[in-house]
Amino acid sequence: MQNLYQRDIKYLPGVGPKRAEWLEKELNICTFADLLYYFPYKYADRTRFYKISEIHPDLPHVQIRGRFTRFGFAGDPRRKRFVARFADDTGSVEVVWFRGLRWIQNAYQTDREYVLFGKPTVFNRRINLVHPEVEEASAYEKSLTRALQPFYSTTEKLKNNFISSKTIQKLMNNLFEQIGQNIQETLPPYLLEKMGLMPLPEALLNIHFPESPRLLSRARYRLKFEELFLIQLSLLQSRKIRTQKTEGFVFSRVGDSLNEFYEKHLPFELTKAQKRVIREIRKDMGSGRQMNRLLQGDVGSGKTLVALMNMLIARDNGFQSCLMAPTEILASQHYRTLKNFLGNMDVQVDLLTGSTRKKDRENIQEDLVSGKTDILVGTHALIEETVRFSRLGLAVIDEQHRFGVAQRASLWKKNERPPHVLVMTATPIPRTLAMTLYGDLDISVIDELPPGRKPVKTVHYYDSQRLRMFGFLKKQIAEGRQVYVVYPLIRESEKMDYKDLEDGYESICRAFPPPDYAVSVVHGRMKPAEKDKAMNHFIAGRTHIMVATTVIEVGVDVPNASVMVIESAERFGLSQLHQLRGRVGRGADQSTCILMTSYELSREARMRIETMVRTNDGFEIAEADLKLRGPGDLEGTQQSGIPFTLRIADLGKDGQLLQYARETAEKILAGDPELNSPENRMLLETLRRNQKEYMNWSMIS
Repeated sequence: MQNLYQRDIKYLPGVGPKRAEWLEKELNICTFADLLYYFPYKYADRTRFYKISEIHPDLPHVQIRGRFTRFGFAGDPRRKRFVARFADDTGSVEVVWFRGLRWIQNAYQTDREYVLFGKPTVFNRRINLVHPEVEEASAYEKSLTRALQPFYSTTEKLKNNFISSKTIQKLMNNLFEQIGQNIQETLPPYLLEKMGLMPLPEALLNIHFPESPRLLSRARYRLKFEELFLIQLSLLQSRKIRTQKTEGFVFSRVGDSLNEFYEKHLPFELTKAQKRVIREIRKDMGSGRQMNRLLQGDVGSGKTLVALMNMLIARDNGFQSCLMAPTEILASQHYRTLKNFLGNMDVQVDLLTGSTRKKDRENIQEDLVSGKTDILVGTHALIEETVRFSRLGLAVIDEQHRFGVAQRASLWKKNERPPHVLVMTATPIPRTLAMTLYGDLDISVIDELPPGRKPVKTVHYYDSQRLRMFGFLKKQIAEGRQVYVVYPLIRESEKMDYKDLEDGYESICRAFPPPDYAVSVVHGRMKPAEKDKAMNHFIAGRTHIMVATTVIEVGVDVPNASVMVIESAERFGLSQLHQLRGRVGRGADQSTCILMTSYELSREARMRIETMVRTNDGFEIAEADLKLRGPGDLEGTQQSGIPFTLRIADLGKDGQLLQYARETAEKILAGDPELNSPENRMLLETLRRNQKEYMNWSMIS
């Protein structure tokens, strides 16, 4: 049966080489199994037949039974259409085709009965059906579709090549004729009975050709549970293997470095959350097993300080540490922050980026190999072949979703055994997503801000209130504060009516003219040296306003900047708005984030703006973002290390089922970690079949 599942889709009746090429290119359907698990996105009720006299344009779709009475072409040669009349015993309706006319004119006859299914529309004050589904009544009686008709997502290219939702439905019909009797169960009998799950063959049949809404619901539940359960089983088993078999360096002592820092250089009292996280990390690093921990915390919650204190523990145990950041700006920011924290302590911190000069690079490499360097901060430059450590014991990776998995792997390949790994992110991850993306990691959360920090006040202004916004900025600048103004685009787009940075920069300069005001501009198309110069001028306080694109989303820490203006805020996702807001509120003064929008807002855009105004809680915002946009759209969630693709489960809606699936997986692994018992042998085989060929990425996050 396994070979049948993996048969090339071109061998399925109705496909052939050309259609197979399009299915692979557009939908990534290459095998029988790919098609079997390509699920419908909605269903239409086919239980009712309408009389033609009952049809009106407000109906979402209608199903009618009758005969064609005449056919013919209409319109001029360039916009020709094929028109037919379809009748039952109550009247007739016009049927229209605009594509595939040569095929259509020979496809149907007047002496046969047909079933039509489509959306009623009005043209020239007459109701018609445009490109309806047409099936001979005798064939309809034999088809699998009975009560609910599935609809499959397609693309314009597929439609132009005559592969519609109906085509996929027919192919699915052919597929079940080929393999329907041979679909093998993937979950053991005891689990089906315990969970009250529908058998897999029945579930797959009812997801594609449901006999009733009740059976469709049961099929969905079975397939969603299996999908989430197998993900959790795989991740938890991977985690168990790592914690049991992957040896880590033992950091057994707390020595002079940490003690001196704690007593003489700690910039502020640690929050309870920071203390809790440090205890969790210390326990990991002293266990003899490799640590692999995700550290979540909002912008400004003190993650870098926590990382530094653990890097000092590594130093006290004779090991080096590195901190890898995705951009030079952020790496330089971390370097300055660590140096400021350490003050005059005898701890050597070096910075290595793509723009580090050759001579400096050689000196850093010598100090690394000799063990003189304690902490190396850098970008992708850290993973180059030429970079060698003496004893790398702890790798800290900031905003890790911006690195590829293979890039991160390069870090621990530099050692005879993997270093401890601490992944930091300021992008709050919803609990359901964390259980899936990072299900094999230990997770720590800093859910408090350091003392003295005031929550950023967020307000929403429409474009018509721009003068009011300018007046507020002038007042803030007069009090010695600085301002960010962020735009979504660099140049005006013909398709999108959003304020662009170039136009915005000019209007800001007119409203804030020299010599009273100084305005700088930063965007992604500038040369690195120009960008750094503008950034440094703002950091030094020589400019009052920085006009920028989202290049400042990560990596700029200016405590004196107390106002963030986000133009065309409806253009940004919640996660990005939250990141941008986090650039202010880093000092002791009250900070403000102003969201500027047009008056016309979509429902989703208005919900995003209202969420931002209502709360500063990053996790609440992340949950709202997940519900609004879905997991596939959330920034940074497309991780190469996930062994499965979600085909039917929805992390925004199925959080409770995910928790249930995880608890079930935990109980099974607690009693049978290797899944070697006879009753779990089927589970082991299913996991092996479904898992992709990938190395154990869990060791590197």
